[in-house]
This record gives sequence, structure tokens and C-alpha cells, in this order.
Amino acid sequence: MNPSGQVAIVTGGGSGLGEATARALAAKGAKVAVFDVGIEKAEKVAKEIGGIAVKVDVSSAEAGEAAFADVEAKLGPARILVNCAGIGIAMKTTSKDGAHPLDLYRKVIEVNLIGTFNMIRLMAVRAEKLEPLAGGERGVIINTASVAAYDGQIGQVAYSSSKGGVVGLTLPVARDLARAGIRVCTIAPGLFKTPMMAGLPQEAQDSLGAQVPFPPRLGDPSEYGMLALHIVENPMLNGETIRLDGAIRMAPR
Repeated sequence: MNPSGQVAIVTGGGSGLGEATARALAAKGAKVAVFDVGIEKAEKVAKEIGGIAVKVDVSSAEAGEAAFADVEAKLGPARILVNCAGIGIAMKTTSKDGAHPLDLYRKVIEVNLIGTFNMIRLMAVRAEKLEPLAGGERGVIINTASVAAYDGQIGQVAYSSSKGGVVGLTLPVARDLARAGIRVCTIAPGLFKTPMMAGLPQEAQDSLGAQVPFPPRLGDPSEYGMLALHIVENPMLNGETIRLDGAIRMAPR
């Protein structure tokens, strides 16, 4: 799909991987809606790329419906969705403080997994009603997993569970939506220089980057945006999860 002139929604678009993707899509001529719970960050990005900012909790059905309605009213129906919104915690299944709090586990699942599916279903039910483009395509959906879906480390049980779920839904959703000409892919990033990572001391960042076989550094969010853009533009990419990790395989800790 040529993104030029198409409406694109990027969740978590106020920073990190989402911001880089929003900028990449806008540079190709897409009309971008930046979804984020942090509306100030979203507004800053939206202003710089000529898009709109929408405050939304991706895990809420009601907030999601309202956000999609807002986008349709201001930009038109979306044909591109990139799910980058997510949270993470570091907590073991058991510790000296006892069992992993269930509410914290549930929160990560709600945002990362349920939030991703919520955005997918709301976009797809609208996109399948659109007129097909050349080749019969109506939409493209890109999700964000993580190498933690495969190489989850100590203390990543909630995060890895949520990202493993995103990997698991990719193929069946792609199959569900194939009849409507809507493609679905997932990117599983490795160690990237996101705001969370940038908060670490430079020495720690360098040490983590050195663990990557090649290139031996942290990934730049723009490299995620490059892949997201390629998925949008390449009509044969469908139902696949692509690791974007410099060949790293995470150790237990």
C-alpha cells in the first residue's frame, strides 16, 4: 500500500518506536493520528508532522470507539494501524515479598495484549467496509511484540506473556481478515533506544548494546519505523512476526 494520502493511526505515537513510525509515515504523505495516554507528547509530535493527537487508553472499548470516531471525523477512515502502545514491569513470579501481584500482571496483559487486539478489531471492522485499493487491499495492521516473547528474561513474566500473546494472535487475525484484504504483521524488536532505555546511564546502554552481535549497539527507533513502512508498502508481507534485533538472543538475566 502506498501510504501517501492514507489515514494512519499510531498508538503510543508520542515517543519511542511509535513516534519514529508516525514521523516515517507522515514523511511518506500519510495523514497520521497519534494515539497516546500522554496527550502533551502526542500533541507535540502531531504538530510537528501535521497530524492530529488523540488521548486514548487502548485497553478501553469505550475510549477506543471514541478515538476512532474522532479520527474519522477529522481525517477520514484509517487504512493503516501501527500498535506501539505498551508498558512493562520487572517482577519475578515469586520473591521475598511473596507472589507476583495479580493486578500488576493483569495490567500488563490489558495494555499490551488486550489493548493491541482492541485497536485491531476497531480498525478492521471499519476498514473492511472501505473500497479496495489496487490489488484488493483495504488495510494494513502492524503490531509490536518483543524478543521477550521468545527469550523472556528473569523478571519478565508479565511482559513476555503479553508479547507472546501478540505473536500468537498475528497469524489467526491475518487469516480472519484475509477475505477483506487487510494484512496483519508483527515486529518483535530487540534492544532499542526507547525513552525507558535512554533513562539508563550511558555505560549501561553501551553494555547492553555490546551484547548485540551486529550491529553491536542499541537499535534506533527510526529503524523500527523503516521496517513498519516497508510492511505497509510490501503487499506480500502478511501473517508474519519479524524479529528486528541484530541477531541477539537474550540470556536468562
